Amino acid sequence: MLLKPTLLSPLITAAIETSLNSVLFRDKSLKAARLRLAGKVLRIELREMSFPLLLVFSERQVDVLSRWDGDADCIVKTDVAVLVKLRDRQQLSSLMRSGELIVEDDIQVVQQLVTLLDLAEWEPAEWLAPYIGDIAAETIGQVVQKSSRFLSNQLQQQQNYLAEAITEEWKMAPAPLEIVWFNEEVDATARATEALTTRLVTMETKQ
Repeated sequence: MLLKPTLLSPLITAAIETSLNSVLFRDKSLKAARLRLAGKVLRIELREMSFPLLLVFSERQVDVLSRWDGDADCIVKTDVAVLVKLRDRQQLSSLMRSGELIVEDDIQVVQQLVTLLDLAEWEPAEWLAPYIGDIAAETIGQVVQKSSRFLSNQLQQQQNYLAEAITEEWKMAPAPLEIVWFNEEVDATARATEALTTRLVTMETKQ
């Protein structure tokens, strides 16, 4: 589904702007990282949207717009699923090499944003509190954290089980050299049996 520029555009940009400011401009320890982006404009073009997202950075905040008359310092072309992965800055290079993420002009802008996102703390409860209240937000936050831990544990258990199964299967499976040795022993036994049969026939003939 392609999102077109409608009355929903301001709502989308406002929601993203509120979230980014909450995450990126709350922690004072991230000030140095934020200043590297001050005065920069990042244009994000998503395949799911017919209008771009323009991130205009200043020292105190980031404004998210759907229109911008000036030039962008950096242009990013991708889709929503890939954009979410950029929270982990180690994936930036691989995503660019695979073509899932296209970066034009000043690549340092997106590198600095990804670094800032990686350093920032993501706490769902703090995001939701202004909208649904502290208690409900904290409850949802705990559910998200517990679900994340549960899925992580289940994945680890499955990986351990698979590793053990492969190890046991490998132990039971004969090695290539063992197969060659077995075949040679079978051939040798067949030859010895044939020789013995021949000798018995010869002895019977002489009698």
